[in-house]
Amino acid sequence: MSCSSSPAKGLPKDVEALVNNHPCYNEEAHHHYARIHVAVAPACNIQCNYCNRKYDCSNESRPGVTSERVSPEEAIKKVLHVGAAIPQLSVVGIAGPGDALANPKATFETFGYLNRYAPDLKLCISTNGLALIDHIDALKAHNVHHVTVTINSVDESGEIGAKIYPWIYHDHKRYRGVEAAQLLLKRQLEGIKACAEAGILVKANSVLIPHINDKHLGEVAKVLRDLGVFLHNVMPLISKKEYGTKFGLEGIPSASSKALMKAQEACGTDMKLMKHCRQCRADAVGLINQDRKDEFGKESFNALSIEELANAYDITKRQETHAKIETWRRALKGANARLEAQKIPSLLVAVTSAGQGLINQHFGAANEFLIYEVDSKGVRFSHHRKVETQYCHGPSACGNNPMDEIAKTLEDIDLIVTAKIGPCPKASLERYRIQISEEYAHEPIEASLLKAAKAFVPFAEEKVG
Repeated sequence: MSCSSSPAKGLPKDVEALVNNHPCYNEEAHHHYARIHVAVAPACNIQCNYCNRKYDCSNESRPGVTSERVSPEEAIKKVLHVGAAIPQLSVVGIAGPGDALANPKATFETFGYLNRYAPDLKLCISTNGLALIDHIDALKAHNVHHVTVTINSVDESGEIGAKIYPWIYHDHKRYRGVEAAQLLLKRQLEGIKACAEAGILVKANSVLIPHINDKHLGEVAKVLRDLGVFLHNVMPLISKKEYGTKFGLEGIPSASSKALMKAQEACGTDMKLMKHCRQCRADAVGLINQDRKDEFGKESFNALSIEELANAYDITKRQETHAKIETWRRALKGANARLEAQKIPSLLVAVTSAGQGLINQHFGAANEFLIYEVDSKGVRFSHHRKVETQYCHGPSACGNNPMDEIAKTLEDIDLIVTAKIGPCPKASLERYRIQISEEYAHEPIEASLLKAAKAFVPFAEEKVG
């Protein structure tokens, strides 16, 4: 695979084992393995202008949002229940809805349960980093090998950070403005360095905020590289008034796909990038692109005891499933072995996929597109693009045509490769000078894109719009 967030050749065996089936740390793995976030951490020790923690919310997909909070005992029940139903589950993360380390009692009690009842799962936390340096020994003791730190600025003056964080709360004191930003950065850098020295893999998240830190993220990447961060994830700001965030209410726009690609280009010269992030909710369940949280509410497991759920959590069966996945991944790598790439134009290609590394989704069912760059050097995953409304919602939605919005989202795309598409959306997209290919349904993505690129003949006219 040529994806920038797939593990590089020559990784130490212990590190390779930590990332091989981790869907966040390995782009290739996210097609096959599932994760779960347990929302045991409601409190937060900083305020971000892009964040509004919402509870009892099922219709928004972004960090800080959850339909229900759980206790540590409920969390282990949920994990065992999900792990029995979804044997591809490989990772448990605590990502809020506040900050994992602002709730250390609940966080580490949950990890204690997980070490006892689900020792085959990888354990993760997401944190803003303010309290990270205080918990390195506890993380090691609880077998937490993956830590994600959100770090949006390395500006020592604190001026950029002061525009992002109204306040932080540390050591029984609230700090504001530049003083808050400087203290937060100091402790973030200390915590990240200590994690790297302790053998804990660090993934750094940076929110791309237009007009605030968009031109600064290249500097962030350089500092992260020097600290030994394993992976850098540049996430576009999600900003709408209805989300109730300060940036949304002030009219700071969401970051565009073009801005994201530009920031990734600036950061990618210094850091290995994660490009497949979906900015998951605090209660996400399943494959990264197929959230199944609604299937696993408390009512589905709370009547059962931990022991009953542990009996159903069949580790041997789960190991057999993972072995089959690895066999499939090896076969897929063989099928995706690089074809001769002569005379291939430089293209931006959108793919519809339901997982497994295949082109196996109907255009009408897609609420996101995987975006790849294809040229004579091969195939590289770039990012994903969501659409507000998928083309087909069934007969009841007929007449509500979202094609203009979809075409706008894909306006710079040269080619869409999909399992199937109807004549009406196909004609609409061709009017926008976007070509369509249905020739590679249920085939491996990378090999198919090289073949499709070889056969590509550009339209003579300019795109409309």
